Amino acid sequence: MLPRKTIAEARIPGGDTLRLVSHGRDFIVMLSRDELMGTRMQYSEEQLAVLTLQRLKAQSPRLLIGGYGLGFTFRAALERLPRDGKATVAEVVPEILDWARGPLEHLTGASLDDPRGEVVIDDVAALIEAAALGKRPRWDAILLDVDNGPDGIVRADNERLYDHGGLDMARDALARGGILAVWSAAPDAAFTRRLRDTGMAVETLTVRARPNNKGPYHTIWFAQKR
Repeated sequence: MLPRKTIAEARIPGGDTLRLVSHGRDFIVMLSRDELMGTRMQYSEEQLAVLTLQRLKAQSPRLLIGGYGLGFTFRAALERLPRDGKATVAEVVPEILDWARGPLEHLTGASLDDPRGEVVIDDVAALIEAAALGKRPRWDAILLDVDNGPDGIVRADNERLYDHGGLDMARDALARGGILAVWSAAPDAAFTRRLRDTGMAVETLTVRARPNNKGPYHTIWFAQKR
């Protein structure tokens, strides 16, 4: 059996410690004993970007992505964005970018230098609020892959993204026809009801973690502003 080796650690603001672990050719981000994400199961995180862009009608979409993680959603967005599109990632753990340019550089490639993309060290909730209050332009799509989904385990502050107030704020931060897309490790009927309470049109999909139709099932919600 291949051993797991911790190659980097990072403290979550107001939370615990993340560990970047190597396991043979694979890499896993762990919180204590929980596997948050890994290089063997990225398909559903890529589909968060792919399926959102398929549903958008904006010609030059501006995307806000909550959480860089291992960069799967960000890279998938850049692969499909038009030349004048834009993808902004909000990440609260700066060391994540050190990992992306260090031990994970083979995954990152040139994505962090793409002029259509940017990563800002900030809470995605702050960027959503700024757009909702008119302090910055509204987004064509907000993609949330923050924590483990609505039933988070990483950071208590993340819960405000998924409660009624946070969802109303996200709706107000979207341009007309814009989409709030939310990734989750598991289905959540109560969250679906909260999402519908915003008045947006809600669609729920189940996506496998791996492209070969294997691995666990993950859930993605798409809520479109009318």
